[in-house]
Amino acid sequence: MADADFRIERDSLGEVRVPARALYGAQTQRAVENFPVSGLRPWRAFVWSIAAIKRAAAEVNRDLGLLDTTVAGAIIQAASEIMRGDWDDQFVVDPFQAGAGTSHNMNANEVIANRATQLLGGKLGEYLVHPNDHVNMSQSTNDVIPTAIRLGCLWRLDELLSVIKLLADSFEQKADEFDDIIKSGRTHLQDAVPIRLGQEFGAYAVAIRRDGERIQRAAEGLRRLGIGGTAVGTGLNAHPQYHARMVDRLSKITHLTLYTSDNLFESMQSMADAADFSAALRTLAITLTRIANDIRLLASGPSTGLDEIRLPPVQPGSSIMPGKVNPVMAEMLNMAMYHIMGCDTTVALAAQAGQLELNVMMPIIAHNLFESMQVAIGSIQAFTERCIRGITANQAKAEEWLERNAIIITALNPLIGYTAGAELVRQALETNQSILELARQKALRGELMHRDSQKAVTVQEVENAIKDLRKLTDGGILASNILGS
Repeated sequence: MADADFRIERDSLGEVRVPARALYGAQTQRAVENFPVSGLRPWRAFVWSIAAIKRAAAEVNRDLGLLDTTVAGAIIQAASEIMRGDWDDQFVVDPFQAGAGTSHNMNANEVIANRATQLLGGKLGEYLVHPNDHVNMSQSTNDVIPTAIRLGCLWRLDELLSVIKLLADSFEQKADEFDDIIKSGRTHLQDAVPIRLGQEFGAYAVAIRRDGERIQRAAEGLRRLGIGGTAVGTGLNAHPQYHARMVDRLSKITHLTLYTSDNLFESMQSMADAADFSAALRTLAITLTRIANDIRLLASGPSTGLDEIRLPPVQPGSSIMPGKVNPVMAEMLNMAMYHIMGCDTTVALAAQAGQLELNVMMPIIAHNLFESMQVAIGSIQAFTERCIRGITANQAKAEEWLERNAIIITALNPLIGYTAGAELVRQALETNQSILELARQKALRGELMHRDSQKAVTVQEVENAIKDLRKLTDGGILASNILGS
């Protein structure tokens, strides 16, 4: 590039060539050159949250008489523009950067300072508004970045919870729709007693709702802000009222419920709240992985698998096998959830890597938390809309499997006992008969005895125990019904 494409800026280390039209400055440019690692940029949540902090700081410092009103006004306008997304392309530092997030903080300070300078009639790099003295007043990277992490997660919390609720609602609707379909239960991937397809789907709905509640509980810890602790928690260079005023102002700017920290040193040292929130996201990922696996299994086939449900066909499944349709939305969800689990592992490792007054691994904690939320929101929404809402039940296949399931002999346990029942199952499988057919034959021949009295069981007693399959899914009332028949 020609020299005209650059401007010369200076920082404490000397001169730096910065792209002429860039709103960022020398320290950001050094970070770009030092960390050409992943090609990734900061997530929008991180840009929004740090801009909110800079705006709030300008307002608080102005009100405390520490910052000129004209300079404060320009900072507030520039930060507000960033919050609404006007200058996202100016946030250019790789997530794998200098420890603690100094580069991300200075990226924000320089963009705001240069934009504020423009608003006051100055030129880029002239810094009528200084990135450190004005934009970063009463702040340190060490209290700004953990606060930005908390705000960024809370900013998308409602969005995340809404897609979780939508998925749970969709499973609940399917539970109602499938409530009359009796099918074979399976434990250990082997035949088990009957269950209603609606009961399976209803359990999925409850599990997902509970994960949403866990996430909501974990998010409460993120509402405690340590802004105002500055470098190590002492509040050096900040007004005594700054911390409380900042929390109040951030609550108003972001429309989030926020609290002051009861110990600024702990807020600086510990990333446990972030790790707790990440762990709640991981638990959701575990649940959704399990459910996606079930959906794939229940839809397997159709000719050689379970084929108890049918998934909406959203795209051809093979480049070589005509007519093949795969459970692609469930597969996508699996991959997304594995990624979230990996992000959580990174957060956990980074959270324990803090030393003394600071955790320098905050940039990667921020990146992985925001990425987990993005991936969760997108994948859950797509899975709900493109898969769950369109699932249909294959009732005929479910009933066919159930008819062949010898384990419904469990319904006869109160009559004939476990040992006699196990023998009936062995014989039914050996002779390829249904358990009901075999039990009838034995009852007709007087070969089926009551468990306690050794009195012969009648055909009617066998049929009463097994014929109403829905009763077999109603749990504890079953034994008393059979014994009273």
